[in-house]
Amino acid sequence: MELQESFISYLQYEKRCSSHTIKAYKNDLDQFVEFCTNMVGEFNVNKVDSKLVREWIVSLMDHNVSARSVNRKITTLKSFYKHLIKLGVVESNPGKGLALPKIRKKLPSFVEEDKLTELLDNGYFDNDFIGIRDKLIVTLFYGTGIRLSELIGLKESDIDRKNSQIKVLGKRNKERIIPYPFSINQLIEQYVIVKNDLHCASTETFFVTEKGTPVYEKLVYRIVTQNLSKVTMLEKKSPHILRHTYATHLLNNGADLNAVKELLGHSNLAATQIYTHTTFKKLHDIYKQAHPRG
Repeated sequence: MELQESFISYLQYEKRCSSHTIKAYKNDLDQFVEFCTNMVGEFNVNKVDSKLVREWIVSLMDHNVSARSVNRKITTLKSFYKHLIKLGVVESNPGKGLALPKIRKKLPSFVEEDKLTELLDNGYFDNDFIGIRDKLIVTLFYGTGIRLSELIGLKESDIDRKNSQIKVLGKRNKERIIPYPFSINQLIEQYVIVKNDLHCASTETFFVTEKGTPVYEKLVYRIVTQNLSKVTMLEKKSPHILRHTYATHLLNNGADLNAVKELLGHSNLAATQIYTHTTFKKLHDIYKQAHPRG
């Protein structure tokens, strides 16, 4: 237990992982400890070997745990043992060199440009507090590509209307500045007016409920899902779909891949490259349309 707590503290204070990541790592580690206890009667970091780890992988897959989740759990275990090696508690990593299940790469879904134009420009939102707030939430997701947690964490002081940009705190507590379309300023001004009319919105949090309290994940998720349902038949209609849409539309309209990486707050280019499939598709369509033998 003491070693696990040491690992979690390391993730929190040295690696500066997000609370979501820390929670996932803790759950993974707890599951492995439980598995070892059930299999061999105890969890002893010095007695864990690659055979036991492989048995855990098989057990996970027998319980229909996805390949992506299995990979993350093994990554957790490897990171835990790397930490223990640094502390001098163990000499080797039982997860090293293990063959992991392959993850099927799913291409990101996105909303077509004309569908979002229809939603945002054709009177789908009421002109009251809820309508203005919800329209701004959808518009800001699409206009900046920020994550759900980043939107919820926005403060009024993070929004620079003069320069049309916002400041967000992303994964690993990394701060970044994101420009947004100048046209959104008008909607922001409308929202600030109706928010101030609530008289109970004393919180610094930018997006609030009708009672003036900060918005929360389920509410924002519901706002996005319900409004995207008006214009698209996509199976998933989440805030993350609008992040995919933001990146895809930027690349389809000629944005530089490295620039999009910085805007999204990705730590490496590989995470951004999943969006290039749509760019290539568009090039293919243009070729088919324009080339004499296309």
